[in-house]
Amino acid sequence: MHRSSPTPDLHDPDQVSARISALTVIDVRTPGEYASGHLPGAVNIPLDQVRRAVPEIAGAAGRGEVLIVCASGARSGSACELLAGRGVRAASLSGGTQAWAGRGYPLERPGDGTAPGACAVPRGTWAMERQVRFTAGALVLLGTVLGAALHPAWLLLSGGIAAGLVFSALTNTCGMAAVLAKLPHNRPARADLDAALERLRAGGNR
Repeated sequence: MHRSSPTPDLHDPDQVSARISALTVIDVRTPGEYASGHLPGAVNIPLDQVRRAVPEIAGAAGRGEVLIVCASGARSGSACELLAGRGVRAASLSGGTQAWAGRGYPLERPGDGTAPGACAVPRGTWAMERQVRFTAGALVLLGTVLGAALHPAWLLLSGGIAAGLVFSALTNTCGMAAVLAKLPHNRPARADLDAALERLRAGGNR
């Protein structure tokens, strides 16, 4: 098993743009986020499915460099660390898809003609960061209202969510995102995941 540094290699969007055709790009966001726009040729393997895809990702890494992408870089960093623990080297896109689009680089969208062979995918799903903000805000508001209207003990709900957000920032993890990712609208259909794994076996986006 190869030894890797505890932090993943980071690639700047400009570096990636110059050699994207030589990379196997794996997008670990939810299917809805992926459908809203992804790096050209990226294969969608949601973060909670990366363990299942380790053999295929290892095969891709044996053929060339693997780049892991998410919205801002947090989930891709987690995926790189998971892969490193299994002897698979991968790099993370610094700033994620947001930084890529912010530099003016193009995004593909399934079903709009920019993603070859892709079928139409509903685009109503919010980005994971937006889902987390909405859920956290709703729970804090609920705890505050119930604490004022029913019993002060409900304020513990608001305090617990606030403590969780602080912990999330300090550790650069997000338990709420992990829970939300398991909801049906954030999970890929089995056929879609199998197709993504087959793309990796066949050479990814190249």
